[in-house]
Amino acid sequence: MVKTEAAIALGVGAYAATTFVGTPAQTQKHNLRSSHAAVAGSTGSTSSAGTIAASTAAGVAVAAVGASKRRTRAQRRATATETRFDTAKSEAIFTEAKDLMPGGVSSPVRAFKSVGGNPVVFDRVKGAYAWDVDGNQYIDYVGTWGPAIIGHADDTVLKALTEQMAKGTSFGAPCALENELAKMVIDAVPSVEMVRFCNSGTEACMGMLRLVRAYTKRDTVIKFEGCYHGHGDAFLVQAGSGVATLGLPDSPGVPEGATKGTLCATYNDLNSVEELLKNHEVAAVILEPVVGNSGFIPPTKEFLVGLRELTTKYGALLVFDEVMTGFRISYGGAQEHFGVTPDVTTMGKVIGGGLPVGAYGGRRDIMEMVAPAGPMYQAGTLSGNPLAMTAGIETMKRLKQPGSYEHLDKITKKLINGILDAAKEAGHQVCGGSISGMFGFFFCEGPVTCFADATKSDTEKFGRWHRMMLERGVYLAPSQYEAGFTGLTHTEEDIDKTIAAAKEVFALL
Repeated sequence: MVKTEAAIALGVGAYAATTFVGTPAQTQKHNLRSSHAAVAGSTGSTSSAGTIAASTAAGVAVAAVGASKRRTRAQRRATATETRFDTAKSEAIFTEAKDLMPGGVSSPVRAFKSVGGNPVVFDRVKGAYAWDVDGNQYIDYVGTWGPAIIGHADDTVLKALTEQMAKGTSFGAPCALENELAKMVIDAVPSVEMVRFCNSGTEACMGMLRLVRAYTKRDTVIKFEGCYHGHGDAFLVQAGSGVATLGLPDSPGVPEGATKGTLCATYNDLNSVEELLKNHEVAAVILEPVVGNSGFIPPTKEFLVGLRELTTKYGALLVFDEVMTGFRISYGGAQEHFGVTPDVTTMGKVIGGGLPVGAYGGRRDIMEMVAPAGPMYQAGTLSGNPLAMTAGIETMKRLKQPGSYEHLDKITKKLINGILDAAKEAGHQVCGGSISGMFGFFFCEGPVTCFADATKSDTEKFGRWHRMMLERGVYLAPSQYEAGFTGLTHTEEDIDKTIAAAKEVFALL
């Protein structure tokens, strides 16, 4: 765990007493007043020596009050300053990395630019925990950005992977494991009648985009401000995730023609969608059914139902990007949770069990456009590789066991409610929520229903809060514009420790 001095525990206790119940100093003051009242109410027969003794005692008590105040202040300072959070090895590795890789990372949000300081460098993970190269232990609420839903380095998954590695890591040819995982996905996800595997969520969304345009013979698509669908050119328009984190409205290097067919609407606003559908021949309306790349922003049920009706009315396809929500907020994803079925779905993260994977699927008549069944071309050397298929199969087997999603719902609600209550108790404006194993919060009054609302969050305060939580052994997404994740290995004790840390940090913030 993060190393702390014993004085911290004393400091935390003193701080809590000062704020909520009254310090020992205040008790002494109260007793001193009582003593003075008793002296004043005496019969006057008190001798001169007694008066001197009483005065002396009062002086000692006053001195004790002052000393107690000084100790309380010192203890509070100790809480804030004596946490020994040693990251020397992480600092050295990251310094070297910046000379080897752009920004020192392989994906932008990992660089901690929006929260200040440098990232910690991980050494190993297991269950709900991560350890950095300096030996600090964290309760992990990032979970490799979603895939670790049954816990890091699950023993059953590792055993299956070890057995598969003895047979080979990549075939570049059909294998039976693809059939097995495909059947599991088709059985679980309401919209999917056929599925194509690939290697990442970005790749799944790129294939999906080409597919919906090929099927409808239309070029224009509608996305939503703040929704992220990977780093394909056509999607880097008012995107969330790393683009929002870095404050970039889009990306240099994306030609004008690549985004010409991409229109943006406002999340949870049906009028903004219909206005675009009326005036353009739209191939598809594409969205995160629960936004996770602008922070956690849930839809209204009316919004999703309305999108289904509008796309049908105007001859467009409805696409749910469930790379993040798939198999996380329910076994059948957001579409099962909300009871709204799209035409096409993109998936990733969980179905790879921690290995690189992506997939897109949908109605049979649409999917039969994909080569070699149809003319829409998409291919991949490592697509459907046996390791990713194995990890995905074992992960989904575990998720299907009774009680899995009930556990996720219970602990995640407890976590987010505890954080929100701690913020309120300390006088901070924070709003948020959760669905099953996905959660998020914003440092603003709220409610947050779209990306414009999310940008009102106090990101500077969030950055300070994030660092202070990190120092107390809690690893959260290093951006206000990212959702958080729980897993089956998170325990009630983990949640209690996290809430306790949150209370301490909010009180000091």
